[in-house]
Amino acid sequence: QVQLVESGGGLVQTGGSLRLSCAASGRTFSGYAMGWLRQAPGKEREFVGAISWSGRSTYYADSVKGRFTISRDNAKNTVNLQMNSLKPEDTAVYYCATRTVVAVTTNPYEYDYWGQGTQVTVSS
Repeated sequence: QVQLVESGGGLVQTGGSLRLSCAASGRTFSGYAMGWLRQAPGKEREFVGAISWSGRSTYYADSVKGRFTISRDNAKNTVNLQMNSLKPEDTAVYYCATRTVVAVTTNPYEYDYWGQGTQVTVSS
């Protein structure tokens, strides 16, 4: 059973930074791509970014490109999301997610496993 546990959310002012972390367990972490997704109240689930199993390839939503950075440590079974220059529209619950297949996807509905989520609130 894949388990994903996020941490690092909180309240930050516009222009601030947060670093989210996700600890994974339950299967070989290094064999699969990982993603970050978010969902704001009353809005659809949204793709934020993803990283390939090796960490050599990363993918970002246009809305966060240049501000967010995904990284992973396969030795520690963790994936991180560094968020800089935060905006009020980044406010959402952020989820770490992965799939039952190896390939990366930018479709937020193609992720099979989710963490419990961590709240990020950006005040204006």
